[in-house]
Amino acid sequence: MTKIDWDKFQPIPGLDCVEWKRARQSQIFEETKHMTLEERRERSRQASERFWADIERRRSELQAAETQS
Repeated sequence: MTKIDWDKFQPIPGLDCVEWKRARQSQIFEETKHMTLEERRERSRQASERFWADIERRRSELQAAETQS
């Protein structure tokens, strides 16, 4: 991300990042505690693919919006 990208993000009032992180880690642990190592790897791979697909989709939408402006 460039500095310009970071300027588009605004703080979320009342968001406790540390508490959010701990809650999410606990949730992930509960979802994966009975999985094998291979199952956890596959889950992570799929999550990574969804993440990057979402980033690319958002980037395309932003570029399209900037082109129309």
